[in-house]
Formats: sequence, structure tokens, C-alpha cells
Amino acid sequence: MFKYTFAFTLALLLAAPALAEVRAEISLSDQRLRVFVDGGLKHEWQVSTARRGYRTPVGSYQPIRLERKWFSRKYHWSPMPHSVFFYGGYAIHGTTDLGNLGKPASHGCVRLHPDNAATLFELVRKYGMKNTRILVMQ
Repeated sequence: MFKYTFAFTLALLLAAPALAEVRAEISLSDQRLRVFVDGGLKHEWQVSTARRGYRTPVGSYQPIRLERKWFSRKYHWSPMPHSVFFYGGYAIHGTTDLGNLGKPASHGCVRLHPDNAATLFELVRKYGMKNTRILVMQ
């Protein structure tokens, strides 16, 4: 019985496709977000990161929380749809301030077009936070 169970489990593991790795690379200098799945570029979008006097933390992170609907308690209950939190209160999220995408304009979060934020949110949800990496670079 043990041999059958072990062999069956091994066969399932070998037949199952590997989980994809999602990597979101944010360039502060370019104000761009590039999304890779299993090493292949899938999306490239304009973002808004921290304006003068604020900062977007540079480093390598994993998502710590997903919130489909969220509002900033710190900044006048501003909507933050499809938030992917990666460091304390810092998140990648949708914005209504579309005219400032491509320019530093936020208090530190990474703002995206709402449609793009929804796409990223679903990728992270689908492949899992453990399989997602967020890299914020100068």
C-alpha cells in the first residue's frame, strides 16, 4: 500500500506544472512597472511613485497582504483599489490620478491605472504571494 501511495504521489508531482513565478520590477527613474511571469515579460506600465519629500522604499519584497478594496486612513480616505501591500503601509494599487502616471506624485505607494492594478492583483492572487517578488529599484 505504501509503495502504491508513494508512487502515485510522485507521479502527480512530476505531472503537475510548476507554479509560475511573478516578478514585479519597479523603476523609480523610469516610473515604469514591468511584470514578468516565469522570466518572460508580460506587462509594462507607467506608474507614479513618491514625489519630493516622500519616499518609495527601494529593495526586494514579497507581498504581505492583498486588499481588493482599500482606503488610505492616513491620506484622506483616498481609494486604493486592488492593493498589493509589500512593506508596512506601502502598496502597489490603482489610482484615479491618471494624469500623473509616469511622474513622481504619490506619498510613497506605487500607483497604477486601475485596470493594470486589477491585472497585477489577479496575477499575485492566482500564483500566490509566496511565488511573487516585488523589486523596487532606482
